Amino acid sequence: MKEVKEKPILLAHGDGGALTHQLVQDLFLQHFKHEALQAQNDGALLKALSGPPVLSTDSFVISPYFFPGGDIGKLAVAGTVNDIAVTGAIPLYLTVAFILEEGLPISDLEKIVASLAKTAEEAGVAIVAGDTKVVERGHGDGIYINTTGLGYMPAERHLGYHQIQAGDKIIINGTIGDHGLSILSTRAGIAFDTELSSDCAPLNHLIEAILQSCPGAVKFMRDPTRGGVATTAKEIALASEKDLILDEEALPIGETVAGAAEFLGLDPLYMANEGKVIIIVDGERAEEVLATMRELPHGHNSAVIGKVEEKKSHKGQLYVKTHFGSHRILDMIAGDPLPRIC
Repeated sequence: MKEVKEKPILLAHGDGGALTHQLVQDLFLQHFKHEALQAQNDGALLKALSGPPVLSTDSFVISPYFFPGGDIGKLAVAGTVNDIAVTGAIPLYLTVAFILEEGLPISDLEKIVASLAKTAEEAGVAIVAGDTKVVERGHGDGIYINTTGLGYMPAERHLGYHQIQAGDKIIINGTIGDHGLSILSTRAGIAFDTELSSDCAPLNHLIEAILQSCPGAVKFMRDPTRGGVATTAKEIALASEKDLILDEEALPIGETVAGAAEFLGLDPLYMANEGKVIIIVDGERAEEVLATMRELPHGHNSAVIGKVEEKKSHKGQLYVKTHFGSHRILDMIAGDPLPRIC
């Protein structure tokens, strides 16, 4: 296999013949160990779920596919796991589909597959089915990945927009904008004095610990990926028909991100995150939730960043309370200044 890894992906790796068989046997099945996949049937036979099934799918086309703090494999697991977890569900299984470009070094593919398998193990989810296709040189950008996740909703959980009320508090589990700026700096070749890396991470263990330790306190959750905190918060305001007020002084923004964003003319509130969750909680239990989060991995820098109020107009608005005490209206992002960040 050592000799094979030094070679590039060929169109024949996706034709279902001998090279496809070799790629599956010598690479994918070496890293993806679940019995449902190892059986190599056309479909994965799974155990019955313990509650209503929750399904989510996402495609990942990030450029570059290796970046500080992660790679497209880690991102593909974290993104779909987090999409299921923020509903309150417990993610269990993933399917993985690879679109490979002719010429992709097989050594790069193995690093990505190994990272994907490691992240799935960290999240406690099993990869149970997969697919590989190869496109001609110049018709892709190395590698694209689609992941579909399946989990279940415990019977006692009923999170949703309808649960959000005036007086609720808004919590985030750490600094914002790290992923977006990390990708921007890597793509543009910009170096900073301090190390900057993506926050890409699966958050299902953090979320599950909160839901179990503080039952009934959490009203709603979303991961603020594309469009950042501001776009996600605006979507919540519109769907819940409440006003959301973010406190500018309470927003956790790393020193490097704050400085670079100011220099580049970017707003960290609109920069992408891949390891963050916005949590709307009962206002009287915010400190309880916050204390729990700060004791957990991926939650040490959690902070209350705002509150929910009754809407003052015909639809929910998003405001940020500035350092000077004034309120500025924020809207959804219009035209992504940095495409292909996930």
